Amino acid sequence: MSDIATGLLPPTERSNWIRLRTLILLRWAAIAGQVVAIAVAILYFQIQLDLGLCLLVIGASVLANVIAVAIYPENRRLSENEAMLTLLFDVVQLSALLFLTGGLNNPFALMLLTPVTISATALGRMSTLFIAHTAFALITLMTFYHVPLVDAAGEIQELPHLFLFGFWAALVIGISFLGLYADRVTSEMNNMSDALLATQMALAREQKLTDLGGVVAAAAHELGTPLATIKLISSELLDEVEDKPGLREDIETLREQADRCRDILRSMGRAGKDDLHMHTAPLKAVIDEAAEPHLDRGKEIVFSFEPIHGGSPRMPVIYRRPEVIHGLRNLIQNAVDFAESRVWVVAQWTQDEISVRIMDDGPGYPSHLLGRIGDPFVRMRKSSEHQKKRPEYEGMGLGLFIAKTLLERSGATLSFANGRDPMLTSERSDQRGAVVEVEWSASKIGVSAEAQLAALGENTPIEA
Repeated sequence: MSDIATGLLPPTERSNWIRLRTLILLRWAAIAGQVVAIAVAILYFQIQLDLGLCLLVIGASVLANVIAVAIYPENRRLSENEAMLTLLFDVVQLSALLFLTGGLNNPFALMLLTPVTISATALGRMSTLFIAHTAFALITLMTFYHVPLVDAAGEIQELPHLFLFGFWAALVIGISFLGLYADRVTSEMNNMSDALLATQMALAREQKLTDLGGVVAAAAHELGTPLATIKLISSELLDEVEDKPGLREDIETLREQADRCRDILRSMGRAGKDDLHMHTAPLKAVIDEAAEPHLDRGKEIVFSFEPIHGGSPRMPVIYRRPEVIHGLRNLIQNAVDFAESRVWVVAQWTQDEISVRIMDDGPGYPSHLLGRIGDPFVRMRKSSEHQKKRPEYEGMGLGLFIAKTLLERSGATLSFANGRDPMLTSERSDQRGAVVEVEWSASKIGVSAEAQLAALGENTPIEA
């Protein structure tokens, strides 16, 4: 499926989500803060500043905002390069103002963290690295070259060399840490958002298939009345056209076609009602439905159903939820994808729990990824042998994430492990494969006997 169809966008396109209006508002706030800071420094602390040059630097930001508003609409989405240049201008403008106001002796040098953090949140890594390295270079230059802060008494206000170096190191480390932190958190949020969108689309498709039978039943019911009317009127017309053979044949054909439509709708209505009422089904039927698309893919799938620990010998009936079917289907697909020749699906139940264990005789999960299985977009570095064997498989973990999310939505808990193949003899007991176990509380997915009776209704005699 394409990215547009799935709703998943590559990271480079996310940079186009930032609006020009957002950066303009942030810059206006920065301009207001700069003006207030200079006014307080001059009027309250009696710091001797070159007011003309300071206002010139601030005026450059004002001019940039005015030009941006005049040329572009405020709701314009900036490209990667446009957003990077906008933030780069803010870094240079703030550095110029800091150069005129004491360099790193000015505590507001901390504000250089802001453009880099915004870049790490909204832009790609290359753009963020460029802005961060520019900030590093300017911070280092301001450490040695700046206009000193002079008070009313003519004394230069500056930090001791030790504190000055510490402030420089803190800024460099802060920019690096905040940039990496913001980039990592934003990347995970975007991945999770994309994966959840894919999950919702998968569930919606499954739900549409489930609801289709209800639509068919409703259509059959609604069309039954007009067809009955057509047949009634055609019967009355037959009595009036006995002396017109040609017209009589046409009316008889009309009746026959109405009867044919009735029979078709009756069969559709029965099928639709069957689908509509299949809100519950035996556990085996649900698992068979989930596995059905993968039965003819060249791998043997062995099914096992058994009660354990005092469970009822009768097969439990569960709610036939789309998320359960689609989730199990994804897990079985993953097992079939990686199995050498065989997959085992073992369903077990007790009085209080229902579990489904899916195993294969493949290589198993990578040990270093066991703790991350179920996270979206987990890439696995493939060996050359694996690449030749399955060149089409990308291994991003999205299928397992969708399965895990859907099944947990139904109240299940999932566990992933690598375990011995239970069907192999002791001579080959060293062979291992992937194991995923899905467990539900019987009260969350199982249907009680009373609910089953209510769904089936009471037995009624068939009229002769």
